[in-house]
Amino acid sequence: MKYDTAIFDLDGTLLNTLDDLAASVNYAMRGMGFPEHTLDEVRRFVGNGVRVLIRRSVPKGTGDAEYEGAYKLFEEHYAKNCRNKTAPYNGIMQMLEELKKKGCRLAIVSNKIDFAVKKLSEEFFEGIIDVAVGDSPDTNNKPAPDMVYKAVKAMGGDVRPVYIGDTDVDLETAENAGMDCISVSWGFRSRSELEGYGAAMIADTPSDIVKYMEK
Repeated sequence: MKYDTAIFDLDGTLLNTLDDLAASVNYAMRGMGFPEHTLDEVRRFVGNGVRVLIRRSVPKGTGDAEYEGAYKLFEEHYAKNCRNKTAPYNGIMQMLEELKKKGCRLAIVSNKIDFAVKKLSEEFFEGIIDVAVGDSPDTNNKPAPDMVYKAVKAMGGDVRPVYIGDTDVDLETAENAGMDCISVSWGFRSRSELEGYGAAMIADTPSDIVKYMEK
């Protein structure tokens, strides 16, 4: 294997979380009397963590108190509804199991709130994912490399890792961490967008990830 460790983004890479994210965003918007958003709008807002997601969702000029109110409503709603419609993309489980059989170590690094990252990892990937790292006050979010380094350290440190994600933020994260990046085209950004960001390796199916890791 060219890489013996795969560090995955979560939303838009392993799990299709868009419907549940949008539902919680719009719950928060309704609660604050703000306009709601379409699925496509929410798709464009994600990638930099929940606080940025809510900042992009509230109307321009929204004050800090109202923003915090929207954030709190989102957090409360999403904690109870983060897996109503969320599920792995087709082929993800088979890909992860194949990498596991080949002896690869597997991790998740996501800007999603840490409790949700761990909850979803346990729900869908128990016994498969070795380490799951989410947004927490003690670690800088992606595209800073801190969360990636935290995951690598938790796996023992002596690894040949590749980062795998679906957005420009993931490409920046990999670059900042000094890692190669495999971009996936089934998530929150299109293949043409990923090419525009300079992606060198693009997987159109989960099985393509295995091929890139073996090269």
